[in-house]
Formats: sequence, structure tokens, C-alpha cells
Amino acid sequence: MDLDVISLRRDFPALRDGVAWFDGPGGSQVPRQVADAMAAVMCSGISNRGTVTAAERRAEQVVQDARQAMADLLGCESRGVVFTRSATQAAYDVSRALARQWTAGDEVVVTRLDHDANIRPWIQAAESAGAVVRWAGFDPESGELPVEAVRKQLSGRTRLVAVTGASNILGTRPDIPAIAAAVHAAGALLYVDGVHLTPHTPVDVAALGADFYSCSPYKFFGPHHGVVVADPARWEELHPDKLLPATEAVPERFELGTLPYEILAGTTAAVDWIAALAPPAAGRRARLLESLRAIEAYEDRLFARLLEGLSGITGVRLHGAPAHRTPTVLFSVTGVPDRTVYEHLAGLGVNAPAGSFYALEASRLLGLGDTGAVRAGLAPYVTDEDVRRLVEGVAQLAG
Repeated sequence: MDLDVISLRRDFPALRDGVAWFDGPGGSQVPRQVADAMAAVMCSGISNRGTVTAAERRAEQVVQDARQAMADLLGCESRGVVFTRSATQAAYDVSRALARQWTAGDEVVVTRLDHDANIRPWIQAAESAGAVVRWAGFDPESGELPVEAVRKQLSGRTRLVAVTGASNILGTRPDIPAIAAAVHAAGALLYVDGVHLTPHTPVDVAALGADFYSCSPYKFFGPHHGVVVADPARWEELHPDKLLPATEAVPERFELGTLPYEILAGTTAAVDWIAALAPPAAGRRARLLESLRAIEAYEDRLFARLLEGLSGITGVRLHGAPAHRTPTVLFSVTGVPDRTVYEHLAGLGVNAPAGSFYALEASRLLGLGDTGAVRAGLAPYVTDEDVRRLVEGVAQLAG
């Protein structure tokens, strides 16, 4: 199927102001269906989950609907879906629970390509257990993270490897199935940060080989919170701190306090919105796969035009050139501070921010220090005209 971009853009109230949105890696805009779903829950009679009153049953249904929606999106079991405040919290929660099983001398592998949310929690958990942290680097010229870079850090003492599914600063998509095979051959677990991957391609957690996979609905047209999924049997092995009366059932034992029902309703609506881009088919999972394949094809075509346009401007430097990437580019303009580029584009109604975007280790390895560069990332509501405006705006400064 071909993506009907003109039609889907009508669902986004934020697009009415004429801004060209290239800041999707930091959070997407929201279709009206998501806002309507959240408002409907907040205006309904609702209470704590249960089975006696209509309000209790309504709350329970909202939670179960959201679990199934995320299971359909990621190709996993609904009982393996855990909701958190953010992907950062998810990494902290899982790392603390796993660290209870580690002993002095065990090893944890992190990469310099990752967002700090998939680095620092593991370092801090390793320190608490007396475990050793080992680093996998990436090639700063290409932006690639070779499988061998991870494999050579593995040993018989490796307990966990944390790696990104797609770099939020360069777009690099490491070969996760190959990394998973190496990690599992060493007897370790694999935690994949899928925050920047999930909006841009079909995801099948089992096919990736991830033992844990996290993502954030606000990156794929939903509200702000986090999700982490695993096989229910894996969750059964972990015992986080919790209140005494709180349930021991999986996945609820990992969800502290009352869940935000309106946010979960918005997440279900976001998944349904993606599925509705495809023609009617048997099952939401099938529609999601078709929709995401169409999104990926559209974004790849548009991204090729963006790269061509920026590459043709004298004085513009593109950082990294990974062969397999999400539609994300990091660039600098010679002699022009990145903040100036950011502000100039904003003045033209083009949102493309500058920074390291919490990918601090990657920014440093790229030679960009802690300040980073300018990032432009696509979403399916970005148009050819938006790309033209961005390229021309950059050309004005470079010229």
C-alpha cells in the first residue's frame, strides 16, 4: 500500500499552524483520535480496577485494551506488557530487579551508541552489585555498531547486554538479531531500547531476540509514558520492591500505584490510528504490519531527498552514514553555531533542534562534545515541501 499523507495529515491539529516538524525523534505530534480517547476516559465514570461496579470494569477494560494494543504492535504476549512512567524508568526498574541476581565480578555490556537511558541505569545497577561494566564502541565515521564490537566484550561472566534498536542521534540500526544470537550464546540477557525504532518499522520482539524491549508511545503519536515487554515467564523470575498489599501477579507486580487510565486509552488509540492507515484486514496485527511497512517506505524515500539536499550544500557536514538507519540525520554548518542553525530554522517555521539529545556518549565519540549538533528526523506527516523548506533554510546560513 501507498501512504496517503494528505489524508493522514488532517488528523493532526498541530499541523494547522504550518510548522515543518523534524523533531519527531524527541516526540511526535498527536492525532485528534488520541486526544479524544483520553478525554473520553477522563470524562467517564471510572475508579480503581475491579469487577463489581461499572466504573471498576471500565478501568479494567482500559488497561487490558492497552496491553493488547501494545502486544499487537510489538508482536508479544499481552501479559508480558508492563507500563511505566517513561522508558528511562523502565530501564531503572528492570536493571535494579536484575542486579539482585548479579554478584561481584559479573559483567554488563553497554554501548556508546545508546541514549543515556540505556546506559546509566545499567552502570549504576552494576556498581550496586559489584559487577564490571564493559563498553562496546561504534565507528564514528560510519556511525555503525558492528556485531563484533559487542561480541568481543562478551565472556562467561556477562549477565546482560543493553543496546539500542536505533540510535536516537544518528538513526543507526544495529543488527539486533545477530547481536542477540551472540549474547544468548554467551548465556546473557539482551535489553533493547526500541524507543527510536518502534515508530519507523514493523517490530517483532521475538524475531529480534530481545529478552526485554522498551518503547515510548509519545514517539508514535501517543501520550507520554513508557512500555517495556518481556516473556511473562521472564517477568515471573524478577521480584521488584513493592507495597505489601500490592499484587504479586505478572505484569502488575511491576506497575506501582494506580495506572493512568486516560494515558493508556490514548496509547490504544495511537496503535489503532496506525492500524487504520492500512485497508481493512483480518486482525489488528496484520494491519499494523502493513501500515508500518508503508510508513517505512514513505519515510525512506523522503529521507533520501533530505540527505541529497543537505549533502549538496557546501559547508554542511553530515555526521555518520550508517547503511541501515531510521530517517534521522545529525549535521553541522561550518562556521555557524548549532544553536544559531536551530534558531534560524525555527524562525522559518522549521523545527529541527540542536543538542546531544541525551546520547552523550555518542556525541563525545563523534567529536561533538556534550553539545552535539543539529538533528532532523522524519515522521509520516512530514512532506516534500517540508524537506524543501529545511534544505533551503540551511542553505541560507551556509551560503
